[in-house]
Amino acid sequence: MPNLARIDKWLWAARIFKTRSIAVDAIKNGRVTIGGVNVKPSRMVKEGEVVSVKKPPITYSFRILKTIEMRVGAKLIPEVYENVTPKEQYELLEMSRISGFIDRQRGTGRPTKKERRAMDAFTDPFTFGFDEDDDFDDV
Repeated sequence: MPNLARIDKWLWAARIFKTRSIAVDAIKNGRVTIGGVNVKPSRMVKEGEVVSVKKPPITYSFRILKTIEMRVGAKLIPEVYENVTPKEQYELLEMSRISGFIDRQRGTGRPTKKERRAMDAFTDPFTFGFDEDDDFDDV
């Protein structure tokens, strides 16, 4: 009989979520899928299945290598799952980090000095580190 584990316990044990209750909430809200199908917290998972977890703005994908229900140390995580998230998702994450400076949430207050410099560098890259008479034809 293959090793089986509950999806909510596995997500917690594999350190994808900090607590089991957060994992259960994510599952109930449809942010966890297996094979494109929403699952229940009691769904049993087996080795080889691919679990997709939506943590906005991207969706992470993990291939289960070992079904566990007891939390393990961070050093043992490579034995538990393999991260199979497509590179496009990480590019989307980077784009959201960059654009996060442009569309600030209402009520977040004024930007810090660091955020202001990042916004200025993003909106006008030629004012930081480049002279107007630099020759960019060689690039």
